[in-house]
Amino acid sequence: MGTPPPLASAVTAPPARSNGKAYPCPIHSPTEYFRPRWYAAYTCARHEKRVAEQLRARSIDTFLPLYRAGRRWKNGPAIVHLPLFPGYVFVRIALRDRREVLHVPSVVRLVGFDGQPAAIPDQEIEGLQQLLAGALRAEPHPYLSVGRRVRVRGGPLEGTEGVILRRKNSAKLVISLELIQRSVAVELEEAYLQPVL
Repeated sequence: MGTPPPLASAVTAPPARSNGKAYPCPIHSPTEYFRPRWYAAYTCARHEKRVAEQLRARSIDTFLPLYRAGRRWKNGPAIVHLPLFPGYVFVRIALRDRREVLHVPSVVRLVGFDGQPAAIPDQEIEGLQQLLAGALRAEPHPYLSVGRRVRVRGGPLEGTEGVILRRKNSAKLVISLELIQRSVAVELEEAYLQPVL
């Protein structure tokens, strides 16, 4: 598992940025402090499922993206469900409630800047949820932040944006979460993709 993205250097009034993308400023307004937003909780290695179980047991809105992978064991092949983003579980909380997450065993911290958690845009989490709710096969992909950006114009992923990768007779849509610098890929027919101008 790769190391987590480093915390940025001190940030004052301007918005924090990751690869040119603005995130909420660590100096949170009272409204932000009480407003539920999505955050990335960084966990100990291979503790994602256990952390997600404990968060749900505490009635915390939790999202742990999983994908199906084939494995060969001594008693034969098997299908297992693995985290799409090893080391991360997503939680929707108000910042005032962050201690409830941080007190869960195996949660290391909430990812952010200057020691303050940074919220993930709702559309990024919604895109992942739509992806996993459909019949499309998703799998981890090396982090990709540049390339030809496209938007899905039909099907369960309609409106989702990402970077297109072409492989002979197929195309892959790579969706990235910039805050944690992780990506996921899914095969789509190129007819469903349109350039983002």
